[in-house]
Amino acid sequence: MKPSHQTILGMMLLFVSTILLSQQTAGAAASGYADWFGYDISVSPSWIYSAVEDDPYQVIIHPKGSKPGEADRRIFVFYPRPSSAYNTAITSILNVFDEKNINAEFTVFNFRKNDERGQLGLAKAAQWGAELIFSMGSESTAWLYKSYQGGEISVVSVCSKDPVALGQIDSYDQGSGTNFAFTSLNMPVASQMAYILELKPNLKNLGILVNNKNISAVETQAKPMAEYVRPLGIQVLKLGIDNPERAKQELAEKVQKAVSTMRKSDPSLENSIFWITGSTAVFREIRTINEFSDRVPVLSLVPDVVKAGDDSAVMAIGITFDSNAHLAAIYGADMLSGKVKVGDLKVGIVSPPDISISWRKAREIGMDIPFSFFESASYVYDYDGTMVRYRGNLVGNQE
Repeated sequence: MKPSHQTILGMMLLFVSTILLSQQTAGAAASGYADWFGYDISVSPSWIYSAVEDDPYQVIIHPKGSKPGEADRRIFVFYPRPSSAYNTAITSILNVFDEKNINAEFTVFNFRKNDERGQLGLAKAAQWGAELIFSMGSESTAWLYKSYQGGEISVVSVCSKDPVALGQIDSYDQGSGTNFAFTSLNMPVASQMAYILELKPNLKNLGILVNNKNISAVETQAKPMAEYVRPLGIQVLKLGIDNPERAKQELAEKVQKAVSTMRKSDPSLENSIFWITGSTAVFREIRTINEFSDRVPVLSLVPDVVKAGDDSAVMAIGITFDSNAHLAAIYGADMLSGKVKVGDLKVGIVSPPDISISWRKAREIGMDIPFSFFESASYVYDYDGTMVRYRGNLVGNQE
């Protein structure tokens, strides 16, 4: 009898996990510098991190072997708040600048979503002689777009959602014509749905999980997805939380209720999916979502929601914070070198997308995953929930 794809995959993953059992997951550890700032320890040998005495919400990063103020290039980074996503992104940016041997100093400035402090940050950036601003997160990008469009310093967005859907730029195929260049954490909805429909060709129900207070996630992720699938005859269940501080309780109730609704048109739950948007308040409650989702696969457009162990989505199809920040760093480096002008750059979208798979969760709910997904996956966790593929390479063989 010819073995099935599932059997072959199981043998492959068992073999890989056995070989790599003693190896540690690379790139997973983070070291906190302050209560709002962190970075991956893999870059610490190349950079020095210094506090600013009179401002606990500011960090100076400069190359090892130099002192603050000695670097050739000066880069200002706006943070709106603490986030593990920003820790990942700043690590990726530092790695790119290190690899390209750009002698740069960074000032990371948490403006705390406060307009007065934001203006103080802009004044500091100008006085310091910053040549480039990275706007970290959708909140920073929105504030800078409102407050600094047409300013003298070039701005590149990082970890920010679709600028076209948010009205920050007219189209994906042209530059802003201003001092802004945009990258996007979102991939086109049509492309995303093509993957989902390959996974579930007879999809009947799509439960979209979003934080109603996260306007960028609502406008660029939840709403476009709902509008796209309804004409296909797919029932959309919007599971929006209203109070992020009560996300756990709200999600427990709404996910459980959604499963009951899904069963009416899909008794076996074979053709239903929960879809997690890029709302931190939602995806940090992945354990709660899994607990009440029954057999319904929990997928996400945030690849980082697929991770080791049980508290993971079964699959993600989207753009990682790492990949997006890598592209943003290249945009910034090219501008500093004079290769491109900031206003000429098209919206940066990583393609093909990052696919993450947890075979542990797939086996738990009895979900089949096409072999083509496994072949192209950037991140894979085996049946034990252990990472065996990282950035498309076997763990232990990262480049």
